[in-house]
Amino acid sequence: MSTNTASSLTVSIEDLLSEGIDACRKRESQAFDLASAQTNGIVLFGAGGLGRKTLAILRSAGQEPLAFADNKRSLWGSEIEGIPVLEPAEAAARYGRSAAFVITIWASWADRMQDQIASLKKLGCKTVIPFTLLAWKYHATMLPHVQIDLPSRVHEQGDAVLRCAQLWSDEDSLVEYASQLRWRLFSDFEGLRLPRTTQYWQLDLIELGDDTVFVDVGAFNGDTVGEFVELTKGRFRRVLAFEPDPNNFQALERRISLLPEDLKHRISVYQQAVSNYDGSISFTTNAGEGSKIGGKETVQCVTLDRAVSEPATYIKYDVEGFEPEALSGSQELISKWRPSLAVCVYHLQDHVWRLPLQVHAIDANYKLYLRSHGQVWETVCYAIPE
Repeated sequence: MSTNTASSLTVSIEDLLSEGIDACRKRESQAFDLASAQTNGIVLFGAGGLGRKTLAILRSAGQEPLAFADNKRSLWGSEIEGIPVLEPAEAAARYGRSAAFVITIWASWADRMQDQIASLKKLGCKTVIPFTLLAWKYHATMLPHVQIDLPSRVHEQGDAVLRCAQLWSDEDSLVEYASQLRWRLFSDFEGLRLPRTTQYWQLDLIELGDDTVFVDVGAFNGDTVGEFVELTKGRFRRVLAFEPDPNNFQALERRISLLPEDLKHRISVYQQAVSNYDGSISFTTNAGEGSKIGGKETVQCVTLDRAVSEPATYIKYDVEGFEPEALSGSQELISKWRPSLAVCVYHLQDHVWRLPLQVHAIDANYKLYLRSHGQVWETVCYAIPE
């Protein structure tokens, strides 16, 4: 990336923050009311967990939605806590010209927000609003919601945001970073770039060879281990997979058990969380890929510094927001063996700048790249040793 290109892109990031925190706070507090002006009532598009959470928050504020609209046919004609669930076309016919349709669908598997907006507008809905603006209004009870938080909190960490902008090693990363910041500040879904395929396996950045020792932190049901084995055609040295959730771990073991013997003996699995200390930690179990630190259960936790005794060459971190602690417990390993890293940076609003800065603090000679493999979801910082 040329110096002039990097300089111009960094200036554009500075421009994003030029609004100032006071003006931003005013904007975020008024955004939903301005977007829904000239409407009468709210229809919630999406009757899942987020839709029901939004219903409870609106009711606590004294506002009763008109209806849910949902694509799930089995819900049509039913009620959720007294609110009717309608087919989207029927909801549009009844309320499309008068109500604000608030999209309350936000998950890694869901269609892009702009596609959902377009589908409702095609049905004749005049005012369609992503739930982010509503969440800003009711931030005390709605936020943070995964990576969504108040725009003003970006301004609160403005120095770190700008320091991170200086770390990216190519133009693609800096452009991606700017689009992610714009989304966090302005709920600009249109400005988000199309996701890349092959999450974790960006082979223009990552080298996988016969001597690869892959450490999978947050191994879930073994899906990533399976991809690694397939991609390398079984030519690797070792895999060490860490997964604390009991159900996920059983699925991981089952997947490994189906592999040929010459592969199985090179794969070790551990029913442990990766943390910044060795011991035990509270955990939410039986939540599938959403199992995470914090909850009513207790699981074992370890640091990679003590758990990994061989020269790791590639480490993937996907631990539902616990990445800072997992990285902290890997500092000695990273400094000693300088493996390539794939760190998920999408679980909390500030992780997209906080985690690259953390890697840089561990070793300033890593080259950092940002790639998105979903709509904000599945965004990964790849750290490659020089």
